[in-house]
Amino acid sequence: MRQDRFLIGILAGIGVLIVVALAVFFIRRDGVDYGPEDTPEGVVSNYVVALQRGEYERAYGYLASFENKPDLGAFRVPFDNFQAAEVSRTGLDIQETTLYADGKEALVALVVLRGGNGPFDQGYRETNSATLVLEGGAWKIRNMPYPFWSYEWDPQIKSQTVPAAARAGF
Repeated sequence: MRQDRFLIGILAGIGVLIVVALAVFFIRRDGVDYGPEDTPEGVVSNYVVALQRGEYERAYGYLASFENKPDLGAFRVPFDNFQAAEVSRTGLDIQETTLYADGKEALVALVVLRGGNGPFDQGYRETNSATLVLEGGAWKIRNMPYPFWSYEWDPQIKSQTVPAAARAGF
């Protein structure tokens, strides 16, 4: 009889832990939200949130005018094909911002956090940056690191080493 109460207590404790874990999972999943757009860091953050949510029209609105800027349909293609999975597995830690050209250009230092592919693969961290310009009084993104950007949009990046998945179109 005493062992039955002990077993019931353990099972009840496990049940409570499961409910708490599920609650935390669902609360945190929707926890990333848009922030202010009046700083280069805010624009970078909102661009990534839009990509992670699949809100490509909003993400496209954060792009600056540049030579190889795709239209909205071409912007969606890499994310619809293969980069959306990469974006969902990649985090971004926004570091400091440096302003140039009388405050009309900004370089935002980033740490790209790539998730591992298995239980023993820890993933890795990569230092990179985003370039933004002030257009019409709003900060707009000129370039970002992969997977938040397509190599097809920048001829300088396109000529550099491209990951095998990006070359293969997966």
